[in-house]
Amino acid sequence: MPREFPIGLTPPDWLVRNLQPQRAPVNGPAVARAAVAMALPLVIGLAAGHPAYGALASMGALSGVIGDTADAYRMRILNIAVPQLFGAVGVTLGALVYGHGWYAVAAVTGVALLSGMISTIGAVASVSGLLLLLNCVVGAGLPLPRPWWVAPALMTGGGLLVLLLALLAWPLRSGIPERAAVAATYRTVAALLTVSGTDRTEEYDEARRTVTQSLNQSYDLILARRARQHGRSHELTRLLAQLNAITPVVEAAPAAHLAARPLPPQIPDAVAQLAHAVETGYTGPTALSLPLATTETARAVDHALRHTAEVVACPDMDPRGIDDRLGRPATLGNRTARAARNVMVSATSWRYGLRLAVCIGIAQALVSLIPVARSYWVALTITFVLKPDFGSVFSRALLRALGTVAGLVIAAVVLAEVPLGWWDVPVMLLLAPLIPALTPRGYGYQTAAITPVILLLSHILNHQGTALLLPRLADSLLGCAIALIAGYLLWPESWHTRVGDRLADAVRDTAAYVETAFTTGTATDPAARARMRRRLYRDLSVIRTEFQRALTEPPPTGRRAAAWWPLVVAVERIVDATTAARVRVKHGAPQPSTAEVAQITLQLGELSEGVRNAETLTPVRTDLTGPAGSVLEPLRQEVAAARSIASPH
Repeated sequence: MPREFPIGLTPPDWLVRNLQPQRAPVNGPAVARAAVAMALPLVIGLAAGHPAYGALASMGALSGVIGDTADAYRMRILNIAVPQLFGAVGVTLGALVYGHGWYAVAAVTGVALLSGMISTIGAVASVSGLLLLLNCVVGAGLPLPRPWWVAPALMTGGGLLVLLLALLAWPLRSGIPERAAVAATYRTVAALLTVSGTDRTEEYDEARRTVTQSLNQSYDLILARRARQHGRSHELTRLLAQLNAITPVVEAAPAAHLAARPLPPQIPDAVAQLAHAVETGYTGPTALSLPLATTETARAVDHALRHTAEVVACPDMDPRGIDDRLGRPATLGNRTARAARNVMVSATSWRYGLRLAVCIGIAQALVSLIPVARSYWVALTITFVLKPDFGSVFSRALLRALGTVAGLVIAAVVLAEVPLGWWDVPVMLLLAPLIPALTPRGYGYQTAAITPVILLLSHILNHQGTALLLPRLADSLLGCAIALIAGYLLWPESWHTRVGDRLADAVRDTAAYVETAFTTGTATDPAARARMRRRLYRDLSVIRTEFQRALTEPPPTGRRAAAWWPLVVAVERIVDATTAARVRVKHGAPQPSTAEVAQITLQLGELSEGVRNAETLTPVRTDLTGPAGSVLEPLRQEVAAARSIASPH
């Protein structure tokens, strides 16, 4: 039962959303790797008579544990090894300026600017930029062993130990994560078809969003590997073809749902059967028991399923004929290089880099002027809180403070009761697994798990025991305060929701999709239309994520974001209705007139401008008309509903 609070003591919604743990399964192998990778260096260090060396290697392993999030083995190499190289550079630069006063302040601030700009390139670059700055701060704030290469070697070795443990099963499980991801996408499509055409609208909407997320994850997983092996991996070519083949089934689902007639159970059962074939690598013929198709929608579903079954059964695929629905893999190999070039001229990259550099500069200058114990923790806190792709700055500052307090309670017991030496090993075996277990629950839970581990390693390095607790709390709170003031409140763009502008862009792109889908004589091929649709759903998924993030902000930001929710849902339904109409036309429905398509396109363009100018309450007309019985009538109704939501009352 939900907890009830006395009247007047009910916490605000934004606080509840921040503190509510996210649901996620525990990754057993990652938990085991964390325990071994962080305890083994301590064992080796103690056995060799250099426990500080073991602690430094465990610190490196900690960064590897945090980055150990990928399923595919090749992606694990990128997620763990590449950031470790940046981390080695960071700790080396920091050690070179250790004890050099304002030179150290300038150097760390410059690294912060570079780190912030790198972080906007992509996921791997984001972690690499994070580790570059974190290790630079550690090197500039701690006296590290000499010669200069010892600390980078130990910390990099600890991170690579995590990678080694993660790759142990690669020879036995090569390709299995990719197959499992594609099979999981098929199963989400089966769940979508189960509720299509029923009156369970909320379940259908949730199932459609799950399909979109699963498609995104599967494409990202396969294309990240195929971009480097284009045409050379038979298995990846098959998996990509199978992933493409399920797209027509996904496109047919909105048509089935708008028909308001539940699909026979044999149809989702057939998709589940194909999912099993994908997961096991079966290439033989699959006997599907499908009912006779008598309507446009039924023919669309039947045709899509039979095509999917043919692709799943086909053992050989020509890589030259495979389109990835987001652009051909041959063009993806240079994506990172292009992003690296673009980041130098991107206003967004420079703004974030400057925000991070200003905050780090303030922190470094402050601790240089005022004696602060363990001063590097201030900059470490700012680095984590200000990550652009990790969520709301306000939310992360709040959760960082709360998580630190919770972690200090555990650390107080450990530091007070556990003597230095071999007892640190079983304690690390208990604490380290909590990091991968709690990280998916939310940032506050991750902070609570990391804090006692960091303090235990710091205790091994400097033997200060419980004297570390209060400085850690004070430095973390100071870092949160600097991040909130200099990195959040002073930058209005950071506390204004971006849902409206992104939603306006999505509506504009939807207008282009409608025009492309129904204008006769266009040169756009079906694959290009599919890419447009995939990009639209991906963009809407990003908007939904941005919306959920904005809800964790305090008023008025969270309240403004909540006002966009009905329109987010309305735009998703417009895209569904467009796809459904296109499927019906493809399977026998009359082609709509050019004038009707132009009218709807114009209406969507006006809606886009109305959403973009919502602050000025730009009027949006809702007097929409069109031929009765047209294939576009459901789309016209959804557009009218969206325009009604966007119009001021």
